[in-house]
Amino acid sequence: MTLEDFKNKRITVMGVGLHGGGVGVIRFLAEQGAKILATDLKHKEDLNDSLEILKDLPIEFILGEHRLQDFTDTDMIIKNPGVPEDSKFLKAAKEKGVVIESDIGIFFELCPAPIIAVTGTKGKSTTASLLAHTLSQHYPQVILAGNIRSSVLEKLPEITKDTIVVLELSSWQLADAKNHKKSPYVAVITNLMQDHLNRYDSFSDYVEDKKLIFKFQKEKDYLFLNYSDPLLRDISKGVVSRIYFYSTDGDNLLKEELPKFNQKARLGAYAIGKKIFYGAAQGEICDLKDIKLIGRHNLSNVLAAVSVADLYNIPAEKIKTALKTFKGLAGRLQLIDEIGGIKYINDTTATAPDAAIAAINSITEFYSTKKNTEAEPDNKKIVLIAGGADKKLSFDEFAQAIAEKCKAVILLKGTATDKIEKILNKHLPIKIVNSMEKAVNLATKEATRGDVILLSPGCASFGLFEHEFDRGEKFNKAVASLK
Repeated sequence: MTLEDFKNKRITVMGVGLHGGGVGVIRFLAEQGAKILATDLKHKEDLNDSLEILKDLPIEFILGEHRLQDFTDTDMIIKNPGVPEDSKFLKAAKEKGVVIESDIGIFFELCPAPIIAVTGTKGKSTTASLLAHTLSQHYPQVILAGNIRSSVLEKLPEITKDTIVVLELSSWQLADAKNHKKSPYVAVITNLMQDHLNRYDSFSDYVEDKKLIFKFQKEKDYLFLNYSDPLLRDISKGVVSRIYFYSTDGDNLLKEELPKFNQKARLGAYAIGKKIFYGAAQGEICDLKDIKLIGRHNLSNVLAAVSVADLYNIPAEKIKTALKTFKGLAGRLQLIDEIGGIKYINDTTATAPDAAIAAINSITEFYSTKKNTEAEPDNKKIVLIAGGADKKLSFDEFAQAIAEKCKAVILLKGTATDKIEKILNKHLPIKIVNSMEKAVNLATKEATRGDVILLSPGCASFGLFEHEFDRGEKFNKAVASLK
């Protein structure tokens, strides 16, 4: 595949979208001289921001519907990762022999540099961003792209063979690129948890898509796995590339005979006591106090990034600098404000129960170790805003965590909320609202000085919001309006 392959091709882009990925694909294809038809089920008024960016390009738009002829009478289709494989429009295209592509698949073919890719149920955005930030302390050109509200294709013109490319990849993006039979030179899997079961027939199907990140690796490629995840330890037994395990429990990692999982398995970064070490020689990297991110789960993300940074020979001092200057990502345990002694934390990207449980545990852990002069450290300090749309997941453990560690809960209306309420109503008084403004106002009434109001929904956002980032932005605005 070359850039010339797109010139004068009739290409249907399935999904203009609101996150920037569809816009990026369209702009890239337009620059290559393709004849583009962009179609989206959303109407014009819902896509104003994206359409404004594309207004000067020669594109035909079909909005508010998908027409069958646009998928059968064309040379190529670029599908949005959110579109399921069983879409009737994609099925019709396959029957006509139309090529179905994705931006990640095209990128794998055209990228001139080796690729580092990160996937996992949670933590992939933080890990990929921290890794890129760390590598940039030492290398002149580091590109971060992938599942970050933009298209990787827009980055292609900047990349040379000497560029370091870091991609964050979702299971859907990996699946869309599998026909290219390419895996990155360096792959990282942060964890594997129950998620997206509204899209997959089973958890094992979801795991199989995640495994595509290393399925086509060669013997001299690298795979970094979270040793604390038993499923990842088990998966490692069939891997052909070189494996490095990282772990928040360094004592346990050092006791294990890693070759029993894979003959090529080695030690990556791990935490022991209040320090981070690397490798069998136990080389000291930094102190845990150098990390500015909240929570044990973020320590795991840090260890993944440090492991890959060491592979790329980043000096320990530069790793420390990166950890001290990395403040985290928007919507991921992000402190928005403190008003009247109450902290408001935005964790809108917690779209699955396991992620929200991790957030609750992180805040609870913070209070259990912090000397708080205003309240006893074992008091419940969290007023939780949660709930939303169901992805066919279990909420039993989430409800248990809420009952044990939250002083109050406000639920956003949605199909998952009904399930959570049935489990929780015997433990806590529950209030259900249909807007973020109401949720924040009610949560503020429930909170007292020293408390945390935590938006960590544990559910998808569709219904009340355009997407999880819209949900987070409305939380931020509601907090700002309190002043």
